[in-house]
Amino acid sequence: MPRDWEAFYREREEARAPAFVVRAYGPFAPPGPVLDLAGGLGRNARYFLQRGRPVVLVERSREALRRLAGTPGLELLEMDLEAFPLRLPKGPFAAIVVSYYVNRPLLALLPPLLLPGGLLLVEGFSRKEARRRGRPQSPFYWEPLELLTPPSGLLLRAYGEGWMEGFRVFAVHLRP
Repeated sequence: MPRDWEAFYREREEARAPAFVVRAYGPFAPPGPVLDLAGGLGRNARYFLQRGRPVVLVERSREALRRLAGTPGLELLEMDLEAFPLRLPKGPFAAIVVSYYVNRPLLALLPPLLLPGGLLLVEGFSRKEARRRGRPQSPFYWEPLELLTPPSGLLLRAYGEGWMEGFRVFAVHLRP
């Protein structure tokens, strides 16, 4: 179900705290720049910027990008991540963040963009949350155990499912 992201970001007061996976595993990323995909108002980007990391934030909403314009250390890229073929930034990146955005084909494109030792940090809602919201068939939720299988070329470093009443899931994938 498409959402009016322009209206959503116009009405949103400020960015929230970074995603759990970013707070818990971001410190383990090697030195280098970070790619934040579907970065919204930059809650995850700010975490890395505050630690001296340059960040490339990709977002489709012009309103979100307008609000982030001029943030030191933040490169903004307007892109619809569902319009294939994609022209993703080349990297290499120390970390790539995919937070509360589900795009399965996109995950397969990310391993070559990571530095050796780089981390793919993924967090989102589980299928249990889809049922709770009355959207049991929506493709925008992670299936049970789905993130246990990393994209080709990456290894699973950490995984969690079921916290916050079972409605959240995260994975950390490592490029060896």
